[in-house]
Amino acid sequence: MTTREPPLRADARRNREAILDAASELFARRGEGVQMDEIAERAGLGVGTLYRHFADKQALRAAIIGRRFQAMTSLARDAEQVGDPWTAFETLLYGYLRSAQPDAAFRFALLGPEEPSWGDIDAEKTAFATIVERIVRRAVDAGHLRADFTATDFILITRGALANMTGIGDWPRYLTLQLEGIRATGQ
Repeated sequence: MTTREPPLRADARRNREAILDAASELFARRGEGVQMDEIAERAGLGVGTLYRHFADKQALRAAIIGRRFQAMTSLARDAEQVGDPWTAFETLLYGYLRSAQPDAAFRFALLGPEEPSWGDIDAEKTAFATIVERIVRRAVDAGHLRADFTATDFILITRGALANMTGIGDWPRYLTLQLEGIRATGQ
């Protein structure tokens, strides 16, 4: 269980957001080779300020993922309100991917060579995963998804689509092929 940090002062919150924005931009353009001092400079802050917020690049990547998971959780809550189980599932799946498409830093953090530090963003990940599980279970129970489909399979499909979000990738086509394979027979 993670302990909640006290709320940040307004200036500290602005600094943290500036760091995350700068890191997202630089990671998206240059990947893992970005140095912490470059991130601080891009954010218009001193490197000491950056290190007060984030001990290392792993913590910074976790915060980028955590920030995106917060947005994804809101999207998942909206999808869960959709009455039809299949439409709710598709709304979640396409919404997740459309939201991730312009966020190259998020995609890199999830698909990069190092496993993200989930402990730093456990609450955000758990909130999102709980809703995904309910949406998936509802679609399975309604006979729209194959009986052995799980929330873990949702992750596999999204990672495949994320990996195809390159200049030449066609993630919507990839997703169409995947959806045809996971629909329950007779649908």
